[in-house]
Amino acid sequence: MNHESSTSLENLLAEDRRFPPAPEFVAQANAGPEMSSWAAADRPAFWAEQARQLLTWSTPFTETLDWSGAPVARWFADGRLNACYNAVDRHVEAGRGDRTALIFEGEPGDGRTLTYAELQIEVSRAANALLEIGVRTGDRVAIYLPMITEAVVAMLACARIGAVHSVVFGGFSAEALRSRIEDAQAVAVITADGGHRRGSAAALKPAVDEALAGGGASVRHVLVVRRTGQEVAWTEGRDVWWHEALEQASERHEPVQVEAEHPLFILYTSGTTGKPKGILHTTGGYLTQTAFTHLNVFDLKPETDVYWCTADVGWVTGHSYVVYGPMLNGATQVIYEGTPDTPDKGRWWEIVAKHGVTILYTAPTAIRTCMKWGEDVPGRYDLSSLRLLGSVGEPINPEAWTWYRRVIGGDRTPVVDTWWQTETGAIMISPLPGVTTAKPGSAQTPLPGIAADVVDEEAHPVENGSGGYLVITEPWPSMLRGIWGDPQRFADTYWSRFPGIYFAGDGAKKDEDGDIWLLGRVDDVMNISGHRLSTAEIESSLVAHPMVAEAAVVGASDTTTGQAVVAFVILRAEYLDQVDQEGEGADVAATLRAHVTKQIGPIAKPRTILVVTELPKTRSGKIMRRLLRDVAEHRKVGDVTTLADSSVMDLIATGLDKPTTP
Repeated sequence: MNHESSTSLENLLAEDRRFPPAPEFVAQANAGPEMSSWAAADRPAFWAEQARQLLTWSTPFTETLDWSGAPVARWFADGRLNACYNAVDRHVEAGRGDRTALIFEGEPGDGRTLTYAELQIEVSRAANALLEIGVRTGDRVAIYLPMITEAVVAMLACARIGAVHSVVFGGFSAEALRSRIEDAQAVAVITADGGHRRGSAAALKPAVDEALAGGGASVRHVLVVRRTGQEVAWTEGRDVWWHEALEQASERHEPVQVEAEHPLFILYTSGTTGKPKGILHTTGGYLTQTAFTHLNVFDLKPETDVYWCTADVGWVTGHSYVVYGPMLNGATQVIYEGTPDTPDKGRWWEIVAKHGVTILYTAPTAIRTCMKWGEDVPGRYDLSSLRLLGSVGEPINPEAWTWYRRVIGGDRTPVVDTWWQTETGAIMISPLPGVTTAKPGSAQTPLPGIAADVVDEEAHPVENGSGGYLVITEPWPSMLRGIWGDPQRFADTYWSRFPGIYFAGDGAKKDEDGDIWLLGRVDDVMNISGHRLSTAEIESSLVAHPMVAEAAVVGASDTTTGQAVVAFVILRAEYLDQVDQEGEGADVAATLRAHVTKQIGPIAKPRTILVVTELPKTRSGKIMRRLLRDVAEHRKVGDVTTLADSSVMDLIATGLDKPTTP
């Protein structure tokens, strides 16, 4: 291959399908092609204009960007504002109080709707309840709740009084919760008796009690939402019922105006070992970029759209594209408590049809799961209200992208494949739906105001058609301001690989047009006979075969080639039955190896293909390839505490004794 193969990722898989935006969509789009050239001419001035247009400031800023303390940026630092006022109160003041803000769907079938005016009252009461138990501006509050309206209210109430929220996903263990409470030194916890998941009530309060019994000395009070009605242990003097606290609280509260660089939230990244990493985001810049990206990437029309992001508030997507971005823009949105298959596999599509959802934002993992269940499931529902689809969380393979557009979007909706991270705070790379001719599987271009590139080992931009490391070369408003309490770790983790340039560990390639394709973590790059190959490209090739619903690829040690490709595949239901009945696993492997060879080349052909029924995933849906590498190399399987279902690894390890290798 080319002489650069030792230093850059190779660009092997081609995708030729193109989807230009429909003329009628272009005619009404929020963002036009002129926006990028305007932003490129003067990025700070562009962002200052967005901050003034999209937010209300109690004290207007005069300074846009201070990068003198790099790698910590200061945006709009002399301005003052309040996040909750911007997300709620100003819409009421502008006469939009009757607009629906939240449409809640509980897993058991219950529901609740809140207008912006009703939300203002509830958030004010919650803010007063927090003040009553001693929470003050600058204090940290841990939130450990199911995906219910109180989760949104709790976050906004913290922002309203200038307290810093630290949301912990409700599926995390007591130990994970304890470590996060202690790192942030939270003074209060907001939780619930439990939540509904897969048809039963899952307890939450016991995990809080266990976490605080083993530590968390900083916590003075626990506010408890009554959601399921199950019995809970009670600590007098510490525990307070949420509904009782709000009933006694005034419905009037004046939002606390804070500096633009005042901390808004800490969010701990999951899936790593050792001390949790608290990503810190501040107020003004974060709100500016979440509002801008939500308005333009999703082409939001707040008067008519019904928006639904399926993420939980325990993840950054739930912060930026459930709570802050949509509400800053006055959107009407759906939130759903449960799983996509409760009580049946049509639940999501039933919700879309019931509420006339127009914009849907979800993860490739969920899309591939729906592919596995078959087209007839969404086919039973009227999805004609949908006008735009979004993807987030990991690279989306072209086959899932085209299925999403064809089956869910009726072969007419734009699909915006968005790249960003907990650390970036908001979307960084994405098509603009009224501008970009979409390529299935590609995030394509940095958004206006964002300076992203793909570089080689020496930080030189790679040529079109080559791969390397995805970096951000200039500061952006919603960037993380550090790792809570550990500035050295912040510098070492993100800024040491390429001095002065942000690098968070993702590989990418540029196609012949210069568009960007994400290739997953650089940890997931394999070195096969001196060629650096991306697991994402081989996975994408496997899933393009009609037999395969999902695939995960890892590199395993090989005495001949250095590393060899080991693939774990989930077959679509109709093929799985065939394999089970006729024992044709070897034929499946031979077929798929030939398919990868034809699509990519012999260098990428898997040595071993293992048919499995499930893959190890975190609770946010990311595949834990680290654990699959352990299995592929016959090592003791590492820490499985972040998996949604740890028993999956036992099934996979058992199956590896019978690999389907021809």
